[in-house]
Amino acid sequence: MINFIKAILNKRLRKAYYQSRESLLGHQKRDIVVMQVGQACESLKESRDQFVDALDKFKSIVNLQDSSLEQRYQQLKRRYDLCKGKADQVSQRIQAVEEISEALFNEWETELALYSNRALKARSQQQLKKSRQQYARLLKALQTAETRMHPVLAAFQDQVLFLKHNLNAHAIAALRHEFMEIGVDISRLIEVMEKTISEASQFVAVLVEQKQLPAPVRK
Repeated sequence: MINFIKAILNKRLRKAYYQSRESLLGHQKRDIVVMQVGQACESLKESRDQFVDALDKFKSIVNLQDSSLEQRYQQLKRRYDLCKGKADQVSQRIQAVEEISEALFNEWETELALYSNRALKARSQQQLKKSRQQYARLLKALQTAETRMHPVLAAFQDQVLFLKHNLNAHAIAALRHEFMEIGVDISRLIEVMEKTISEASQFVAVLVEQKQLPAPVRK
């Protein structure tokens, strides 16, 4: 219940923030969408880099012979915490992208009725359709990347907890055994993130192209 209330409050705060940017700074929803997608991409890149670093550290830790088990646990735990933090940030960015994109498309659809020039209206409708299609692909890619992070983090956490609860040579041996599976999962996750970042770039390009269209004349 507390998380639900927090989500509602955060959503209202973001809505007020977007409205203030439009009224006070003259920023259009399209520009805010581009900004939010860019931030989501940055979060994905940071999360990807953190997973790559964690994978490298995981490999070095399980093969390291001259450090204590406690040191190995602390190093791996720090990497997990960083990955978890970046993954949470990605989820927040995706939610922000969804909210402002929905507002953008609703406004765009409504303003089509303001056109007096049929040719311009038709061009705007085509751009709206193209943008929606591109956005649908982007959102699917973002959600796929977000979903893929959960099992990887769960497996990562399992190993951290196992090492914490069994600070002995058997735990390290088990980590070596599990490393290949976790490595494959993280590698696949990184591939998904790369594709998602590419989708986001294409979506932004569509919105930038649409920005060149003449605005409708308000009646």
